[in-house]
Amino acid sequence: MSPSGFITRYRQLRTPRASVVPYHPSSCVGALKDVRPAMRGGEISMSRIRFAQWGVQHGHASGKALALRANPATELVGVFEADDEVRARAKADPAYSDIHWYAHPDEFLGDASIPAVAVEGRNTESLEMARHSVSARKHVWWDKPAGDDWAGFKWIAEQAEAHELLLQMGYMYRYHDGFNLISHLAREGALGDVFSVRAHMSTNIPVTAWPSNNTREAISSHLGGMLFDLGGHMLDQVLWVMRDERPARVTSFLRNDTTPEVPAFSDNTLGVFEFGKAFATVDIAAMEPSPMARRFEVYGTHGSVTMEPFEPADSLRLVLTRAWGSYSPGIQHVPLAGLGRQRLYELEVEGLIPVLRGEQRADRPLTHEVVVQETLLRGTGHLRS
Repeated sequence: MSPSGFITRYRQLRTPRASVVPYHPSSCVGALKDVRPAMRGGEISMSRIRFAQWGVQHGHASGKALALRANPATELVGVFEADDEVRARAKADPAYSDIHWYAHPDEFLGDASIPAVAVEGRNTESLEMARHSVSARKHVWWDKPAGDDWAGFKWIAEQAEAHELLLQMGYMYRYHDGFNLISHLAREGALGDVFSVRAHMSTNIPVTAWPSNNTREAISSHLGGMLFDLGGHMLDQVLWVMRDERPARVTSFLRNDTTPEVPAFSDNTLGVFEFGKAFATVDIAAMEPSPMARRFEVYGTHGSVTMEPFEPADSLRLVLTRAWGSYSPGIQHVPLAGLGRQRLYELEVEGLIPVLRGEQRADRPLTHEVVVQETLLRGTGHLRS
């Protein structure tokens, strides 16, 4: 396999020791053509965009299926799940009522009327699903994280770029009004120079609970444990706030503090990401009592913004040293919509539709998906930092 120009340019951004190269997608990815994927003269012009779903074992799978079925501009044509027992249980889920079940993925991979695949398999199998989908020239909506094989992910990204395919990770907080406001304030300069970002996204999951994959035992198959499982959500936001600057150095603390039954599992994790003039911390644990105090904070030289909890979020705290737009100096609490998780999935689908039709750019460029995945794997220890 010969590397594409995109990945070659991305790897050239790596610099020796601790020096930092700002990461600007617009300057380093000419081949992305403004990130308008695979429309080729209105190829996807049907009134309803046809999707297939591959897998039902991801924790977001049924919610994504419901979102695809609820939108009048999309059609979930069918679902494939290889595991007989899992498929039998899924058939009783209202999300899949009266749905067609494929006998083999070739049925939709070879169907030219289906331009897109929603990858909803376990984290141990989703990368292969995405690889086959891109090989079949399908756009891919891929639920997080993007596996733990960096070379495999790079190949998928290269193929997506070469064939003008949309590769969008299922990080639903991209459509959260609070996170969008925070990134807007940070990127547009309202907060001054950002010097610190702090993200806390803990959960409470059992050691084992068959047949769920959302357990400490199941996640222990991945180096990094909880940081691998949920860290991508926060890094997606951190790196967007930081304009996709590649961290100069990553230091992680991956501990097992409360799960002696699964010694290989990291249940208490912290990643420290050092940028040229800022640092970010992402901490995620498996044993925080519910309701979790999930929190996101950004600090700059002219202000700060804090959102807690961020799911659901009804307001955020904004502090400014100077007026900016409609916001006054001092402390203010900005109201938010309090969107639920299912609504975020629906907004993901709404965001996909105009991109697949070639009407607008992707909400995140392919370079962003790549720097998020690389940074995650650096944090979990899959890649040397």
